[in-house]
Amino acid sequence: MKKLETLGAVSLNELAERADLQVRRDRKYVCPTGSIETLLSQLPDQTRVLEIDGRRSFGYSSTYFDTPEFVSFNGAAHRRRRRFKVRARTYLDTGQSWMEVKTCGAMGRTVKDRIPLAQVESDRQIADMWQWVSQILKYRSIPNIRVARLAPTLTVAYQRSTLLLPGNLVRVTVDSDISWNTPLGRQGSLPGMGIVETKSPGSSSVIDKALWGKGHRPDRISKYATGFAYLTPGTQTNRWNRTIERYFEATRVNEFQLEAVC
Repeated sequence: MKKLETLGAVSLNELAERADLQVRRDRKYVCPTGSIETLLSQLPDQTRVLEIDGRRSFGYSSTYFDTPEFVSFNGAAHRRRRRFKVRARTYLDTGQSWMEVKTCGAMGRTVKDRIPLAQVESDRQIADMWQWVSQILKYRSIPNIRVARLAPTLTVAYQRSTLLLPGNLVRVTVDSDISWNTPLGRQGSLPGMGIVETKSPGSSSVIDKALWGKGHRPDRISKYATGFAYLTPGTQTNRWNRTIERYFEATRVNEFQLEAVC
């Protein structure tokens, strides 16, 4: 995206210091890449983009874990108060990996806890990692989850650019080249579309208002839950029917690619 090349840079350390936002309100928008380009051209002055070693777009790969009953997925599907996600996230350009637990806090805000995975090598270290996950779930009031039953259910890969708006209270991420893979070999991608996500302490940002002015409204989409629902027969999709029909089903013939690998 050409506009990103013209913005000032912000380092990862400064971004974390000024807008860590581990507790935040997220709003997500599914947009054609052309609309995203237009949005970027209208960014406020002094907006900065995350830059690491000269790069401004970064590859992510997140593997999500769930129980055999899909407790995590169903929590999102039924909008349960005590819902959670457990994932291992790898930053492909740097090789850094984190184990993350996301839960829903007060007033619907997202709370994220994480620990680095770079040193996880021995069986003891793996056991300690899952013990940490168990402790975080209990601390965040998610009871009765036996972490030994958690297993990989979906891997999501994408490219991401991160923006810091003036005032240092709002982060915006732009995800593109999104693809999904399940352990059973079902694959999906959504070319020509991206996801814009605003992350703020609460109130709507100038980017939210710009998107609203162009007719975009927050979409019900979770890269994990929506992708899993679409790729896994027999799962509950009601919460994301509109999103699936509007973006996934409508583009299946020409753009959305879905195949089962035998």
